[in-house]
Amino acid sequence: MHGMNKSVVAIGMAVLLAVSSGVMAQQTGEQVYKAVCVACHASGLDKAPKFGDRKDWGGRIREGQVVLTAEGLVGEGKMPPRGGKPELTTAEFANAVAFMARAAGATWKDPDAKMVGRIAAQEKKLLDRRKAKKS
Repeated sequence: MHGMNKSVVAIGMAVLLAVSSGVMAQQTGEQVYKAVCVACHASGLDKAPKFGDRKDWGGRIREGQVVLTAEGLVGEGKMPPRGGKPELTTAEFANAVAFMARAAGATWKDPDAKMVGRIAAQEKKLLDRRKAKKS
């Protein structure tokens, strides 16, 4: 029984370490696309840019990865913030945007921590502007 307790503690510590480092929680762009984004971006519902369509995505890609991702985080057009999934992390949402942009010809990489910080700062700017307009 004593050996079993050590095993349980070791497993618990490994799980805690993985969760705290984000290893278990992070979804790939493809996973987020298939679970969330496909509902609108596969068909172009409500003028959503269609997955893989270079024409639909061209202007958006030219805006840049930080700006386009932040716009999606706060909601753009008929798209609700974070694609209607508020539990998505900024990194997960950004991975999905990069995945869709790559399918349309962009050379974007999944964002690293530094870029996620830049995206979050841009998101805050956009939210502050919207708040100021309502005042």
